[in-house]
Amino acid sequence: MLTFEQALDQLLAAARPVVETRSLPLSVAAGRVLAAAQYAAVNSPPLDNSAMDGYAVRVADITAAGVSLPVSQRIPAGCLGQPLLPGTAARIFTGAPAPSGADAVVMQEHCAASGEQVVINCLPQVGDNIRRAGESMAIGEAILKAGIRLRPQDVALAAAAGLPELPVYRRLRVGVFFTGDELAEPGQPLPPGGIYNSNRFALRALLDGLGCEVRDLGEVPDNLAATREALRKAAADNDLIVTSGGVSVGEEDHVRPAVEMEGRLDLWKIAIKPGKPLAFGEVRRADGSKTWFIGLPGNPVSAVVTFLILVRPFVLRLQGVADALPRRFSLRAEFDWPKPDARAEFLRGRTTAEGGVELFHNQGAGVLTSLCWADGLVPLRPGQAVKRGEMLPFLPFSELLA
Repeated sequence: MLTFEQALDQLLAAARPVVETRSLPLSVAAGRVLAAAQYAAVNSPPLDNSAMDGYAVRVADITAAGVSLPVSQRIPAGCLGQPLLPGTAARIFTGAPAPSGADAVVMQEHCAASGEQVVINCLPQVGDNIRRAGESMAIGEAILKAGIRLRPQDVALAAAAGLPELPVYRRLRVGVFFTGDELAEPGQPLPPGGIYNSNRFALRALLDGLGCEVRDLGEVPDNLAATREALRKAAADNDLIVTSGGVSVGEEDHVRPAVEMEGRLDLWKIAIKPGKPLAFGEVRRADGSKTWFIGLPGNPVSAVVTFLILVRPFVLRLQGVADALPRRFSLRAEFDWPKPDARAEFLRGRTTAEGGVELFHNQGAGVLTSLCWADGLVPLRPGQAVKRGEMLPFLPFSELLA
């Protein structure tokens, strides 16, 4: 069996990002992958401006606390004031351009206004409460790197830089289907021996969360002909096919032979728990081109965990994301794990208020409640036992579901 690291390396090495790009207005660019680095078109702020409501002054005019100065002008945001006359102050508001000649702004809480005069009750320093032109970004400065998934703050930065639209990679097209005669849809009567198809909703939501364009081909019967037909249909107009179930070596597992007939398959047995079977390969289209294929285990927890730790980085890389791996954090174990598995384990854990991590009581591959209870995964090396109080790596769902 491949190690987790070997499988991940092979997936990432195989991934080639989509090449088509398009320019989108900022209003719909969040969540998309930036296709080219971006540079500021303006200085931000464009002029020296006030960081406070208060009074713009010349520091040299404030020889002691309690100095009274005449107020020569009023400068609201969006207006340019006149040059500040020596020995005067200008009433100024947050964001308003500082008048030439002023070298500090005194916040209004340190002033006492009376008619056309203001008393300055402190000794300001040069530069106090003035935001300098270009201190956030300067014209021509690199502000956004290619290959990032655009967050709301990234879009806001582009707007502040004067950019009305951004070049992004097109969405990854992913076809999904689910094998198993035992599968039933929620809301339908559950037949004897049947189970509700939770994987359909989990995988669709996971792919939607990554910004993919998901095409759902539904449930496919457990027979070779139906599986081959579903593969051909999914391959026709998708970049990637993702399935769950049927990837093991049982008599009713038809995904492996179907993919081998319709393309090429590397059936990876990966030394991870939950998980182990992961099918990766290609399906031929009618024109001779190929579509990537990934087959996930049928057990619900195995399917989700395998997706998060292996498929997610592959999908992100196909979308053009440069840094596709999640960050790991270190937490103190609030549990003992005396009987480790020979495979790498990904335990469902939850952070505690004291800065530790505890485990769900049942780590079975079919126990979906463990994923809902947890807020991340505790990755353990093959054969790694744990004693309470040890520091362990932790993969929060905030990293894996973003």
